[in-house]
Amino acid sequence: MFYLVDAFTDAPFKGNPAGVYLMDDYPSDQELQNIAAYYNWSEIAFLVPLGNDQFRIRWFSPLDEAPLCGHATLAASHILFSENVCTTEHVRFKYNSGEICATKTEDGITMEFPAKRVSKCKNVPFSVKEVVGINDYIEIIKDDVIYVIVLNNRYDIEKAIPDFSAIKKVDCRAIAITAKCDGEFDFSSRYFAPKVGIYEDPVCGSMHCRLACYWSPILGKNKFIAHQASMRTGKLLLQLGGNIVKITGKATTTCKLN
Repeated sequence: MFYLVDAFTDAPFKGNPAGVYLMDDYPSDQELQNIAAYYNWSEIAFLVPLGNDQFRIRWFSPLDEAPLCGHATLAASHILFSENVCTTEHVRFKYNSGEICATKTEDGITMEFPAKRVSKCKNVPFSVKEVVGINDYIEIIKDDVIYVIVLNNRYDIEKAIPDFSAIKKVDCRAIAITAKCDGEFDFSSRYFAPKVGIYEDPVCGSMHCRLACYWSPILGKNKFIAHQASMRTGKLLLQLGGNIVKITGKATTTCKLN
């Protein structure tokens, strides 16, 4: 069975579209990659049952296998619960680096992801003006996968103009931008990963495993309402506790194929 799900939204055609493919066993890696390239969504989650409401999960972007993906895991959880594939209100996903637990809650589906600690980047290997079209910024943080540029306000987030050719030249999986917000949201962000075929990810759950760790000491809290300022927009509820980031969101099915 194959599904298209809009994740981190309760309305169709918003949030982040993800494919969910339920299969008895995995074909070759090349076939999985071919499927992801054909549909050309930011991620497709491929699921194989392991028994007792456990599933093996793999995520493929149009150009590679992703190490971790939040919105496609939310989409997969949504399908398992809404299609009654999963017999309880909990499901566990085994992936290459560990396990993710997902639970049905009043606010949607809550997933437990590993917290991703970031550090200040002292030697920036690119021009901020060149990659996102913004002159002023607060600082740049990084881990082994992405760089995150911290901007002065949410308006800079919205007016940033990424240069995808420049971003592709940077030695990383993605470049993101973030800024503190006032009002409903604690912070906002955008995410660019053209090197793996994701020019702007509408809502990136795994990035928020980094952003929760970054914003917690600055804002003096461990619970957040986060906003992704893509054209489709998205809303995430976050809770940081030790080495776990709980990410909560809603999802809606837009297509089902036998």
